[in-house]
Amino acid sequence: MMERNSFSVLFFLKKTKLLKNGEASVCMRITVNNVRSETNIRKSISPSLWNQAKECSRGKDRKSNDLNKFIEEARIKLYNIHADLKQEGLPITAIILRDKFFGLEEKEAPRTLIATIQEHNDQCRQLVGKDFALITVRRYESCKRYLAELIKIKFDKEDMPLKDVNGEFIRAFEFYLKTEKDCAQNTVIRYMKCLKKITNRSIANEWINKDPFAGIKFHEKEVHREFLTWDELQILVT
Repeated sequence: MMERNSFSVLFFLKKTKLLKNGEASVCMRITVNNVRSETNIRKSISPSLWNQAKECSRGKDRKSNDLNKFIEEARIKLYNIHADLKQEGLPITAIILRDKFFGLEEKEAPRTLIATIQEHNDQCRQLVGKDFALITVRRYESCKRYLAELIKIKFDKEDMPLKDVNGEFIRAFEFYLKTEKDCAQNTVIRYMKCLKKITNRSIANEWINKDPFAGIKFHEKEVHREFLTWDELQILVT
């Protein structure tokens, strides 16, 4: 049997501490399963105009009309929020309703670079032999490890927000690969292509807005391979 949530909204005056103009603040009380959350809605009215039975001002002036309209719309909004949470099977508390009403619900944590690469690498691992070769996955894992090392050295952190990945960071990674990891130019480019795939994916998913590789180009060095002589080939065959 599903648990039923008792839910109510009440508007009342805070008469214990009047404002300097003699008015009282209007408060909103949300109650779910006998647990309350009370909030000052930053509106006030003369106590003589307040009708607690109807939870509104009995005045006909503009301020009273604005207050009454706010209360009516707030009540509808809260009931809609409650109905949506109930339909989606999500937790319902007075605090949750209050925060959603004021737009204060917890925001999603920002995407980070290392976590995003790890997510990509985990997916690639599951596709080895289908869409990816094992050597490719290992290259992405090495790229993630080198990036983590650079972030630790440069920022003394374990990870960094994707939004902070810019052209300066790309160049710093290139420099790190060449100096600290002693990577040849073509190897550097392979790692850069790994990173660029991650940033392109981030742009496509709207995790970042700007391409950090914009204006950055890399050129592979031509590799000259010497052919074996006939005698050398015979040695290999035998």
